Amino acid sequence: MLAMSDTLPIRIGIIGGSGLGEKLGIEQGESVQVDTPFGPTSSPLVQCRWDQVSIVILQRHGDGHVLNPSAVPYRANLFAMKSLGVTHILASGATGSLREEMMPGDLVIVDPVIDKTYQRANTFYEHAAVHVELSEPFCPVMRRWLINAAGKLDGITVHNNGTYICMEGPGFSTRAESNLHRQWGGDLIGMTVMPEAKLAREAEIAYAMIAMPTDYDCWRPHDPGVTQHELLKEIIGNLQKATENNIRLMKAALKDLSILEQEPSPAHNALALGIWSDKSKIDRQEIGKLRPLWARYFE
Repeated sequence: MLAMSDTLPIRIGIIGGSGLGEKLGIEQGESVQVDTPFGPTSSPLVQCRWDQVSIVILQRHGDGHVLNPSAVPYRANLFAMKSLGVTHILASGATGSLREEMMPGDLVIVDPVIDKTYQRANTFYEHAAVHVELSEPFCPVMRRWLINAAGKLDGITVHNNGTYICMEGPGFSTRAESNLHRQWGGDLIGMTVMPEAKLAREAEIAYAMIAMPTDYDCWRPHDPGVTQHELLKEIIGNLQKATENNIRLMKAALKDLSILEQEPSPAHNALALGIWSDKSKIDRQEIGKLRPLWARYFE
């Protein structure tokens, strides 16, 4: 079976915070609202081009950041991305740092992940036995692409690995939990990468995450002389710095897609051995409902 990138042109989906298009320097695009079997997406998707690259942009938390991490419609978002022909997703998100060396304002090309979420729908395939391989939830080809781009930038600290612990939220960790996460080997604590990365794999979309540490989480005591308002101002400043660095990295990566063009992602054939149900026994309406995801395995 051909890899998906052999039959479809590369189209990059970008998932992150508000204003990504403006920050990337994209002045206009086509706003599209995609109907999905899982309800509406977080926001309309914007189809556009950047330096000849076809891009689809989505605001994960919606316009105005109104959706908390547990309320994000991850299935609708990923289904819509697949429906629009997205082959690779470049995601970003703010996190807390669990390591002294991962300083606020740095960037981390995440790998691997520990999933602590428990109340989010985490599969498209509720009426079939579908088991995708997830030992590497982040596409190794995309990670090499980002690491290569990071090597061309000056003045930015980019960590090539970092274990992301995804908690349910929306409340933050207790200090005891934060210390436990460090004992587990976690480097970052966040709330959004799962089930986003898992659903991308089920949709046969390559996926990579750039994490943006904004603070040291609560394992590291704050200066007692710093007020809560001053601390919040510091965190916002760190997020702005990390976002600026993230945009620089994205632009550097998007200027050269040769790595993605030359090597198909393993994710593009994730369902080849993943559909365990007898296909003749799967309800035809269910096959049709999820057609953008798995139609080629029923033809």
